[in-house]
Amino acid sequence: MLSPFLSLSSIHRSKDVLLQPVFLHGLSGFLHLLLLVALPLSLVWKKFTTRVRDESKEKHDNTLFKTTEFCSLGVSAFSFLLCLFNYFYWYSSGWSEEELVTLLDLVLKTVAWGVVCVCLNKGFFSSGERRFSFLFKAWCVLFLFVSCYCFGVDVVVISERRVALPTQYLVSDVVYNCVGLLFCYVGYFVKNKDHPREKENNGIQEPLLNGGRNDGDALRSKETKGEETVTPFSNAGILSLLTFSWVGPLIAVGNKKTLDLEDVPQLDTRDSVVGAFPGFRDKVEADCGTINSVTTLKLVKSLVVTSWKEILFTAFLALFHTLASYVGPYLMDGLVQYLDGKPLYENQGYVLISAFLVAKAVECLSELHRCFRLQQVGLRIRALLVTMIYNKALTLSCQSKYGHTYGEIINFMAVDAERVGVFSWYIHDLWMVALKVTLAFLILYKKLGLASIAAFVATTVVMLADVPLGSLLEKFQKKLMQSKDTRMKATAEILRNMKILKLQGWEMKFLSKIIELRKTEEGWLKKCAYTVAMTSFLFMGAPTFVAAVTFATWMLSGVPLESGKMLSALGTFGILQEPICNLPDSISMIAQTKVSLDRIASFLRLDDLPSDVVEKLPQGSSDTAIEVVDANFS
Repeated sequence: MLSPFLSLSSIHRSKDVLLQPVFLHGLSGFLHLLLLVALPLSLVWKKFTTRVRDESKEKHDNTLFKTTEFCSLGVSAFSFLLCLFNYFYWYSSGWSEEELVTLLDLVLKTVAWGVVCVCLNKGFFSSGERRFSFLFKAWCVLFLFVSCYCFGVDVVVISERRVALPTQYLVSDVVYNCVGLLFCYVGYFVKNKDHPREKENNGIQEPLLNGGRNDGDALRSKETKGEETVTPFSNAGILSLLTFSWVGPLIAVGNKKTLDLEDVPQLDTRDSVVGAFPGFRDKVEADCGTINSVTTLKLVKSLVVTSWKEILFTAFLALFHTLASYVGPYLMDGLVQYLDGKPLYENQGYVLISAFLVAKAVECLSELHRCFRLQQVGLRIRALLVTMIYNKALTLSCQSKYGHTYGEIINFMAVDAERVGVFSWYIHDLWMVALKVTLAFLILYKKLGLASIAAFVATTVVMLADVPLGSLLEKFQKKLMQSKDTRMKATAEILRNMKILKLQGWEMKFLSKIIELRKTEEGWLKKCAYTVAMTSFLFMGAPTFVAAVTFATWMLSGVPLESGKMLSALGTFGILQEPICNLPDSISMIAQTKVSLDRIASFLRLDDLPSDVVEKLPQGSSDTAIEVVDANFS
């Protein structure tokens, strides 16, 4: 985005068209001009296709929505000041094509974001339950993409080509990226709580019979059980979400006294079983027709659909964490050269310090919020599965109950559902391993050259060694769960007939049978544990093995060892150690989760009790309490 790009060699000019500042500023200006053209057309279309609404009744009290208005106004003012600064700075030195395009881009940004502020204040972007319309959300995504692309060009390409980077351009890139992230988050993940449809739904869902309460009692109950009982997380602002300050009041109460049930706020509708299970059940029935025909794949699909927004959001957080974690090793060589008194460009120290601080902040925040969101998804999935298993157990036929005891059903809810919920922590591990390994090899190839090929071969050998161990672990896991079900079934049957056993004196005989079943279960458990230990040992030593092979190849190739490149390679190996070491746990969890999902799906496919077998009559409608016809009790 800077004028020093004009000094690039003519050899690479044809390849670097997308990196030229004229193209970048022209693309940004065209994007804002497109918004200015699309807004009037959208307003005219909206006027002729929708009925007039009372905008005064649709004011938004959400702090996050008000933040977007002030943010758009601030971006407009920031662009205006930057335009004035560049105008007076370039006025004395003449006007080039790049400078004219840059000023035009800043003017369009000033006007466009000013118009956005007005539209947000008037509610022109509101669309149903969402604060932003589909058109504006799509534009926000394009704006974020262009901003990230420009930021990447400024930091990476200019740093590589030893070109000075003025501070105002780096600040502007950071500002535009933060604004793009904020608007994309509000547009896609924040609902309009004050929409009239929400209010109507709230009114519809209220019971028609108040149980003898008058309006005054209902009003007082609403005042005491209103927003104060709902978790502050559902209405928290962006700053509160980033810092987790929404949980501060609860921690303060817990610091003063032991928390009671009345002190803990209610869950949001999206996280409670009452609000999430009906949609999940409807999704399963829409895909399978009935619960009895559910398959493992369709069950997984329904679970993913119920939490696809959180899964997608955590995927972006994992991507940001991965990219930020490699900033340190990538810039380590430049830092060593700068400390040796060999700066590559002016103000390199400030750029490196800023890059390290921003990268570490992004890495910490993204990892913290990723873990929190994944835990939230896991608890929701576990609650949905437990509820579905419990409802299925209530409607099982007599033949199905004969094949599955209460102990097995408890296993489904306590073990299998819990394991599927815990899998949410590992849901992004596979593609994150591939991404981290790819980025590590790119950095190693840049710093070490051909020695990185040896690292790639060593890592591939280590990963291929885990394939037979993973299949063996899945086999042992299935046997373990089958032996556990057999033991629980026998234990439940013995406890159910304990009176007969004591009367006949068979306690020790049946105890020996339970111990024998327990020994069989312990045998499969030992095999699983040994397999996991072998896999963990293999991958714990993998980073050391890969580093040794890489540096040995580097020395044999005759390339001189430099401290900056060695530190960069060691930092890369340190980051690469985590995904390689966690890969066995991920593979083990995938195998265990697959077994649990297969077991739950097979249980849900059992036959139900026919609906016409039991007839429920209203109380007092018949004089007969019990009637038996043609019964045979022999």
